Amino acid sequence: METFIEQFNWGGLLNLLGRVAGVFLCLTVHETCHGLAAYALGDPTAKRMQRLSLNPLHHIDWLGLASMVICGFGWAKPVPVDMRYFKNPRLGMAFTALAGPVSNFLLALLLLFAASLLPALAPVNAVAAGLFSFCASTAVLSIGLGLFNLVPIPPLDGSKVLFSILPEKAYYTLMRYERYGMAVLLLLVWLDVGGSYLSNAIYEVFRWMAGLFF
Repeated sequence: METFIEQFNWGGLLNLLGRVAGVFLCLTVHETCHGLAAYALGDPTAKRMQRLSLNPLHHIDWLGLASMVICGFGWAKPVPVDMRYFKNPRLGMAFTALAGPVSNFLLALLLLFAASLLPALAPVNAVAAGLFSFCASTAVLSIGLGLFNLVPIPPLDGSKVLFSILPEKAYYTLMRYERYGMAVLLLLVWLDVGGSYLSNAIYEVFRWMAGLFF
């Protein structure tokens, strides 16, 4: 037993737990901000369904969580939105959709700011190094989630923003076919179509954000 404990890859386990915690944080903030934006625009649906919460158990889809931890691509339970409550339904949907990616970019900035403070606030040790690594890697995850969701393919947030500028007839026609977008999206991810462009975009945004604090 002692040999097993000594040989066990505790560093790998901690890295995995840190990644899972980071995914929880990124997805929870993303979905909560969708709900908050909708609520601010007059839609109480998410509030009634207890989705205005930072409790990740209210938002996590376990298959989507596993996919994001393993593959870097995942999803949470979509926040319910009833666009009939919005004074301008299409514009309201666009703002509600944008709230998710914007929240991820702001979260990444906050994490990098926290990472920049660690050397001054904490002694250089394994704990401080672990916290620094968590902040940096979670910032990358958050940027990736934000950028990925801006891709204009249903059901990603970017599609709702794009659809909002289309003629009304085209908008409602495309919304009816939104449910087929996930199959298209999964196929594109499986074929790694555009993966290098997304990776480069994540790197450039991370480098720019990190340059603000380091």
